[in-house]
Parts: sequence; C-alpha cells; structure tokens
Amino acid sequence: MPTERLSMRHIREVLRLHHGVGLSQRATAASLGLAQGTISKYINRARRAGLTWPLPPEFDDDVLLENRLYPPPSDLPAEQRSHPDWTLVHRELRRPGVTLMLLWEEYCDSTPEAFSYSWFCEHYKDWVGRLKPTLRQVHVAGEKLFVDYSGHTMEVIDGPTGEVRPVQIFVAVLGASNYTYAEASFTQSLPDWIGSHVRTFAFLGGATRQTVSDNLKAGITKACFHEPMVNRTYADAARHYGTAIVPARPYKPRDKAKVEVGVQVVGRWILARLRNRRFFSLPALNAAIHDLLHDLNERLLRGWGRCRRELFETLDRPALLPLPAEPYEYAEWKRCRVGLDYHIEIGKHYYSVPHSLMRQEVEARITATSIEVFWRGKRVASHVRSHRPHRPTTVADHMPSSHRRYRDWTHERIRREAGKVGADAATLIDVILRSRPHPEQGFRSAIGILGLVKRYGAERVDAACAQALAINTRSYTSVAAILKSGTSKASQPAQDAPVLVHANIRGPGYYH
Repeated sequence: MPTERLSMRHIREVLRLHHGVGLSQRATAASLGLAQGTISKYINRARRAGLTWPLPPEFDDDVLLENRLYPPPSDLPAEQRSHPDWTLVHRELRRPGVTLMLLWEEYCDSTPEAFSYSWFCEHYKDWVGRLKPTLRQVHVAGEKLFVDYSGHTMEVIDGPTGEVRPVQIFVAVLGASNYTYAEASFTQSLPDWIGSHVRTFAFLGGATRQTVSDNLKAGITKACFHEPMVNRTYADAARHYGTAIVPARPYKPRDKAKVEVGVQVVGRWILARLRNRRFFSLPALNAAIHDLLHDLNERLLRGWGRCRRELFETLDRPALLPLPAEPYEYAEWKRCRVGLDYHIEIGKHYYSVPHSLMRQEVEARITATSIEVFWRGKRVASHVRSHRPHRPTTVADHMPSSHRRYRDWTHERIRREAGKVGADAATLIDVILRSRPHPEQGFRSAIGILGLVKRYGAERVDAACAQALAINTRSYTSVAAILKSGTSKASQPAQDAPVLVHANIRGPGYYH
C-alpha cells in the first residue's frame, strides 16, 4: 500500500525549517515528528521541481504547489519518451555510494517526461538479466568427461579400533550420455585423485578427448582464469591416456554443470540409500556404491525415454579413445640438487647421477618401483627404487674414473694382488685387514702398499714388508719409510765376516 502524502502545509513547513531556518534533515524530522527518510524525499522532490524557501507569491495556492511537486503523467506515448541510458546506469552503479534512487533522480532532472521510479527499477533489472545469458552447451559424443568431488561424505569404521574415518566421494559424468561413475576414497590428495581417474577410464573402457575438472589444489597448481597451471603428475596421467585437462574457470560452476548435477544425482540415488548402513572397509563401501551405480545408469531419463547406459552404448562408447596397453602408474615429481658425492636424496635413500652434474638441479620422477632422473628434459639416470634408509645406490658409470678404480678393489682382489708381490707382502696385508674393526678401514693402507710396486718393484716391496713384520709395524707409512731409506736391502742374505788376528785380541780360545 503506497505511503500517504503529507499535506501541503507540512511540506511548506519542511521547506521553511530546512531552507529558511537552516536545520539539518535530522533536526527537521525531529521537530515535525517525521522520519528522516520522509524529510529527505520531499526536499529532493522540491529540488527537482526547482523550489526553495521562501516560495514565490503565486504558490500561496496549495493546488499550484501540488501540481509543481506532483506533475501529472506525460501524455506522450512510452515509446516517444526519453529512456535512460542503461549502459551508463550499469557503469555508474559500480562506483561507491551510487544507488538506483540517485540515478533515477538524475534521470528525472534531465528529462521532463521521466518515467516513475518503479518503472526505472523494473526495466533496469530486465536489462541486466540479458547481459549474461546462459550458454546452451552442445556436448559431442566422446569429447568431454566432467570430474569433481561431492560435497557429501560417507564414513568407514575401523573394526579393530572403532575409529570412524570420513571418506570422499569422487564423481565423473560423460557430457553426451550423462553416463555416471562414482567411488569413495579416503582423501582428495593427488594419489587418490589420479587413482580415481585411472579407475574411471577403466570403467568407461576408453578415454575422452577432454577432461573438465574442478580447480582442486591436488590437480591444479594455479587456478588462473586465462592460464591455469596443471600439476605435472596430473598432466602426465592425461598424456598417458591421450586426454587434455581443461580446468573450469574459478567460481564458474556452470562450466562443469554436468558433474554438478551428477553430484546431486549420486547424493540422492546412492548416498541417501546408504545412509543407514555401516561399512568397515573402503572396498566394502565401493562395492555397495557400484551396485547402486548400476541401477542409476539403468534408470530412464525423463524426456529421453532411454537410460544412461543405452545412451552411453549408442553415443559415447564408439567415440572414446582406446585405452593404452598398461594403466597409468602413479608418479610424483621432485626437484633435487645434486650433491658433491653426485647423489640425490629421495625418501632418505641416495641415488647416483653422472658426476658431471654435481651441484646441478635435476628433476626426479618417482614411482612405487623406480626412480628416473631428468636434466633439462633428458633422462640421465634410472634406478630401481630402494627403501633402505641412509644407503646409496650407485651406478659405476656415474663415478669419476679415480673413484671407479678405487671402488673396484675388493677383499679378494687385494689378497690376490698381495700374493703376486710375495709371501711377506700377503702376510702383512692380511694382518692389516684383520687388525681393523672393519676390514674396509684397512683398504687404503693395503692399496697404498700394493701401489709401491710400480716404484720399487715387487722384490723390494716384499722385503720391506718382511722387515715391517719383524719390527711389528702395520701401516703403509712404515713400509714406505723402509723403502725410502733403503734398509730393505739388508734383508738379502749376508756374507760371513773375515776373522781378524791381532795381539790385543784374545780370541775364542782364551775363554776355554
């Protein structure tokens, strides 16, 4: 019901107090016992009519004042009257403090035959509604698969502990046939996200050319309107199946309306039917979901007269891309810095790369069974994955030649080479290896002694080892010192000294 007008006497008093006395709108409203909004409305109406205080003498007649404040509607037809510039109105509304009332008043000031405020608001609303029409999407068979997680969750109870774990519901819908797939997983992390895609393609028996996904953090590293960035593992999985990841625009659910509806359908026809059941394992829950999923895809679609499965067999299945020979093996990527020992660390285990890449940044592709290392897009190393902590896996070809020569020395080779030098050398080296807490701690000493053969020859080295055994020394330093001083020559067989005869020498007969 419209608000009753004030009498012309009250309107005169409003103009007198506000313009003549100089009271504010709030003070004028308090003085007359009216609402401040009412005072504002009549002051603005008088301003648009060009009236102030004092009123001209001819306005003593209330009828004349009323006609000025409330002019009769224009006799011009609506199509001949001036219409607002709706583009300008829409743009001005974005500015702070600007309202439709203010814009309508400005429109009235510029147009004698202006329309009413209600007409102004109604037509502006109609104009805005035509700005963003909903695009009617035409889905080509086998072209798009829409994927997302449901906002609803289920629960799995751990039998031994009684712990209740929430599980996430993954939903995938084909664009042309609405053929639907759903499954449960414990998390929305990248391994579960990729695993759900792999099982979806296996369920469909093929892959679509595009996969339209939500901007899940596990799959989309940067949710950009123009250039979204797809996680590398997610991109690898898409490349494996020949599909392309097309993320929906941020905050634009209409881009993936198919799966949004699919989430509602799964919630109503599957999750709601399982709400009173208890599941003690994830496979048991997924088995129940798949049973109801079969019924869902067999239900007749209203308006189609056919079910999702029939549409899938007719439209999507013939157009799907064939699956690769092997399903995608989940792999993560990690950037690593090569250490001075030409190894990188993954899962507390160390894997070698060519020694020329020391201090370089490389990328490692990590699967459950293998480690592949890439540098500038080229694979430079491949290893079988090991879970032994703090141990190295080293390829001989990755080592410098000096390191490779040292690595080739083993217990058997050291003993074999020592035996070639001589019996004393073999004995000394065996004593050195057995005297250490760990035989490997004596490798350097043994290799050093064997290396002296190149300078002094096997015979002298063996003699030096014999002398070292005689004086009970067990180190490379002692053997090298004996050889350097030349005392090892004394080990050769000595000749008998001549007997001296002299008057001052008693001789052995004296003591008899």
